[in-house]
Amino acid sequence: MLKKIAVIPARLEAQRFPKKLLQDLGGAPVIVRTYEAAVRTGLFDQVLVATDSKDIYQIIRQYDGKAIMSQKEHDCGSNRIAEAVLDLDYDIIVNVQGDEPFTNRGDLERLIQVFEEDKDHKVDLASLMHPLTEESEIQDPNNVKVIVDDLGNAIYFSRSPIPFVRDESVDIEFQKHIGIYAFRKKALMEFYKTAPTPLEMAEKIECIRYLEHGKKIRMVKTSNRSIGIDTPTDLEKARVLWES
Repeated sequence: MLKKIAVIPARLEAQRFPKKLLQDLGGAPVIVRTYEAAVRTGLFDQVLVATDSKDIYQIIRQYDGKAIMSQKEHDCGSNRIAEAVLDLDYDIIVNVQGDEPFTNRGDLERLIQVFEEDKDHKVDLASLMHPLTEESEIQDPNNVKVIVDDLGNAIYFSRSPIPFVRDESVDIEFQKHIGIYAFRKKALMEFYKTAPTPLEMAEKIECIRYLEHGKKIRMVKTSNRSIGIDTPTDLEKARVLWES
């Protein structure tokens, strides 16, 4: 049986919405709601918050959660997670974004299932995507788009609309990448040893580095339209959804 851990990388000073993880959502901070959602799935041997913030560390501990302080500065979530699990014995590490408090069991279970069915270890990572239908959503650079091959493996991620539709008679479904993904520990540790690539830095999408180093990312479709809290507007939407 695969040993599984969920790690929530939590950086305090997000560029677009500083201290968003400490904002109130239904009576508790966003990061606490995300941690509780991951624990509530019952899928993991452990759930851990990896953070650069003493405030976040103390709040998670205040709610009887498990947290670890990063000892190094990190430019992406994967590196923060890699440091946290370096000496831990797990087969599958699931990255749950700290600003995704509506993560549900079904989606995480399907990510884990990818590895349970991958007996030949051909898949290095698994992640989620869902269709974008509104033109404003497709054009929004805050929505990372992904294109896949016939097997569902990622070909590329971009903040631009991909593919570019030159022939409008072709029926194309745009897919949004949801920033929740799982990886084999070996793939994560190999990523940790590499430097950011120009494409990764240009797009500000760390998954591109995995692709450039030949890693296979299996994308799993979901109908759940989770709200990632990137802006104050997103937070208001999340509060409405929380109360519904």
